Amino acid sequence: MNHLQKLTSQFRVHVFIVLLFDNLIVLADWWVAEHVLKLNGYELIAAVGVVSVFTLTFLPWVSARYLTQPTRIIWQAILHIAPDTANTPAPDLKHNHLGKDLITSLVTHIYQLASVAESVDRLSSRKHIELQTDFVANSLPLPLMILDKDNNVLFANSNMLKYIQRDADATIGQNVYSVLDMSFTNEHTFDAWLNQARANKPVDTATWERVRLTPPDSKTTLQFDLAAYYNRGNPQGYQTMLVFFDHTDQYSQDDQAIGFVALAVHELRTPLTLLRGYVEAFEEELSGKLDPELAGFMSKMSAASQQLAAFVNNILNVARIENDQLELRLSEQNWPDIVQSAVNDMSLRAQVRGIALETDIAKDLPPVGVDRVSIYEVITNLIDNAIKYSADSNRIVISTQLTHDGDVETTVRDFGVGVPTAAVGNLFDKFYRNHRNRSQIGGTGLGLYLSKAIVSAHGGQIWVKSKEGEGSTFGFTVLPYAKLAAEQKTGDNNSGIVHSAHGWIKNHSMYRR
Repeated sequence: MNHLQKLTSQFRVHVFIVLLFDNLIVLADWWVAEHVLKLNGYELIAAVGVVSVFTLTFLPWVSARYLTQPTRIIWQAILHIAPDTANTPAPDLKHNHLGKDLITSLVTHIYQLASVAESVDRLSSRKHIELQTDFVANSLPLPLMILDKDNNVLFANSNMLKYIQRDADATIGQNVYSVLDMSFTNEHTFDAWLNQARANKPVDTATWERVRLTPPDSKTTLQFDLAAYYNRGNPQGYQTMLVFFDHTDQYSQDDQAIGFVALAVHELRTPLTLLRGYVEAFEEELSGKLDPELAGFMSKMSAASQQLAAFVNNILNVARIENDQLELRLSEQNWPDIVQSAVNDMSLRAQVRGIALETDIAKDLPPVGVDRVSIYEVITNLIDNAIKYSADSNRIVISTQLTHDGDVETTVRDFGVGVPTAAVGNLFDKFYRNHRNRSQIGGTGLGLYLSKAIVSAHGGQIWVKSKEGEGSTFGFTVLPYAKLAAEQKTGDNNSGIVHSAHGWIKNHSMYRR
């Protein structure tokens, strides 16, 4: 009805213009008498007086009764149907003589417009009532939410409101991103999926595992699996449906397990450091004095201690990432030195398996902005994975080069068992391990998850290409130090630039860190 109120204001302006026109007629009479008829002073005054009396009495009456009659009829029709007026009768169209057909048509359209607006209001109200009273929606033993095309919440059943700890008044009609501040384990968030579906598909479905949500004023973090259905052409306007499957207890136990393991593993660091120190001391003191068999035992002990140290570091860093406590200090570093150092440290483990590590490092690479300790772990994790999955292959190639975008890219390629196409998309998920070789090859499923979190914190990208039976190539990028934002540079390589590694990605851009 706001449109009708605007029309009323416009017609009021029209009446004002008509009255203004009446006054202009008086001025025109004066000018004609003086300049055209050329009357003398007394005659002019008398003529103007007569004309003025005629103009001020008869013409306004004619204008009000005749010229403004169509305006008054339309105005009365609007007031008759306007919601903020009462007892205004419908206009009598029979006594209109000026533009009768046109005015009748306009009044008819006004009535039709009001009828359509009323029908839309009733339909919208009926949809809301249907949703609120729908037996299936309200009886569903799962939290259910329905969104419109603008991501506003059309409906949330009682289980959803109870689950997210919000009232209906604070939920219905609100934007979903202000209601559900969800976090996901990777970039495949609900927001990213929905935008892609709207751009490319009329109908689509998607599922997510281990989604997190912390309701306002609550100390409990909800963890659940999420299923979503999108239908662009739904005639009732129910475009997107969300269903939650609560697993808070189960996933919380997993998180507690990580915390417990991290606590236990932390106690291993001291004896492990001593063990590695003794092994290195024995290697130096007994070098060339041991027979080949004992020298082989010593090499295997050293490789095992390195592997155990990597396992301890991975567990502790994953626990820090889960708690948003892993801070990285980026400073200007020589990238070939870091890569070669990691390759040298992993070469012993590769030799034990009969594998040669080959390097192809481009010359004249620019200095990079990295946290040397954490990015070293990324390289060793990727090489360790390549060693594990090399099978009968006897070589691994580590390459570094400058990309077209000016970033420094490093790849680790093996020629082993490869990864099935269906499993590639899950490789960087926490705890994920391919079921086909899980029993034959050891691991925690945390190395690639940790590597991705560290690379992302550096502002780089990590990726994988693989073909089953032919091997895999894992690659990642880091930024040259010169590309880091000027305002972030401290000029002090000891303090560096502090970044944080996060294990959870916010759902919507307005919430992303």
